[in-house]
Amino acid sequence: MLENSEDGTAAAMRLAGGAPLHSTLDVAVPGDWLALDAAVREVAWYRPHPLPEWERLAPPPAELTQLGESRLALALCHRDGRIRQEALLQSARYPGLLPLVVIRCTDWVEPVREHARRLLCEALNVASALDLAPLILRVGRRDRGTFGVDVLGRILRQASPGQLAVLFTDPDRIVRRFAYRLAIDGRLLRPAELARAAARDQDTVVQDLCATAALTPPRDEESYEGVLPPLLSARNPRVRSAGVTALRRAGRSKQAESFLSDRSALVRACARYVVRQQGGDPAAWYRERCTAPDDSELPPGAVIGLAECGNRTDAGLLRPLLAHPAAGVRARAVAGLRALDCADAKQMRPLLDDPAAEVVRETATALLPSAKELPADWLLERTSSQRPRHVRVGAFRLLDAHGGIVALRTAVRLLEDPDVKLRTWAAQSVQRWHPSPDARRGDAEVGELLDRSRHLFSDFVLRRRKWEAGVES
Repeated sequence: MLENSEDGTAAAMRLAGGAPLHSTLDVAVPGDWLALDAAVREVAWYRPHPLPEWERLAPPPAELTQLGESRLALALCHRDGRIRQEALLQSARYPGLLPLVVIRCTDWVEPVREHARRLLCEALNVASALDLAPLILRVGRRDRGTFGVDVLGRILRQASPGQLAVLFTDPDRIVRRFAYRLAIDGRLLRPAELARAAARDQDTVVQDLCATAALTPPRDEESYEGVLPPLLSARNPRVRSAGVTALRRAGRSKQAESFLSDRSALVRACARYVVRQQGGDPAAWYRERCTAPDDSELPPGAVIGLAECGNRTDAGLLRPLLAHPAAGVRARAVAGLRALDCADAKQMRPLLDDPAAEVVRETATALLPSAKELPADWLLERTSSQRPRHVRVGAFRLLDAHGGIVALRTAVRLLEDPDVKLRTWAAQSVQRWHPSPDARRGDAEVGELLDRSRHLFSDFVLRRRKWEAGVES
């Protein structure tokens, strides 16, 4: 694979020396063809004294009939449009040069472009279109690139599902999207196949396309058997939510209750919708499960779900869960209290020392609005290098939110911290620091701290900060 322009230039030089095309670049990789095309023009334009073998890249058009495949590939990329056009006439002798014909279909010279398009229409069939699809779609993102994409679509509409399947696993998501759109438009895949594709693919566009197509037509009870299980068991929450919403149309609304405690907020919201449509009360369902604070089987999704559809009176059910043995439950209880605007700083404060990073992260987020109410010395102690990293990060977030001299003192202290990320965040905190409106002007400690971090500022900005703080430079 040609990873950069230097690799492309080296490949062009090898081709100029007569190296075979297949041993010089990976002909199945679109980027290699594009790198070669760019490299030939770069060398032709920017090298003031081309190498002797490179001078042979621009023979008179009449001599192009004598060129082999490698040299003709270079002629197809040449900066001179007359040479490119004549090379197109000769390219039919070498089917392996069809990728360069695809690239020339977007050529900025109209005669070259039109000639390349005629050649592509004549040469393209289902087999070659499948091979060239990644390159055509990549070139299609350029100006004047829609022609090739349109031709590709017209040819591949004749492909069978088995032939088109090779594009469903292409590493380029643009190729997969294109292939699935063709399959959906042509009704080439059964609903169950589309559901499995939605559950399998990592691209959100493909997930939406396939899940929607699998569920769109009216279906009977039997057809849902093959569609719903892949959707409901998918790792991606967008796909699971599509399956949960379809439970109502399938007459299986009762099954949506098991998704009320899903780890995804989107899936939980869809499950609540389905449950409500059948007359159920999701809030009561959540309350019933959160009444036992020592229940080791309590799913974290049920805890945050209660906050999502409950009210402030439900905070009484969430507070006991702050001591639950499962870290996920403790973290969601903190998040739930914050969502209900019932986060009590005094009650939350001990959780900043929690052994679970997710709990400390949620606790720090919940305490940010009341950061100034927390003892600065107590927080500063938790930034010590002897503390667990997640505790140090949480304490630093709160001290930074505290503002004023406290934030500056903490950040400067951490500029030499052994943790790279903490050092970076501390430096950013110092750079964006400004004295608070109620700060005492002329504080000598501020001047000292700014001097210790002068490497983070230009001289002008440092003087400006000191002037804002009333400190002499």
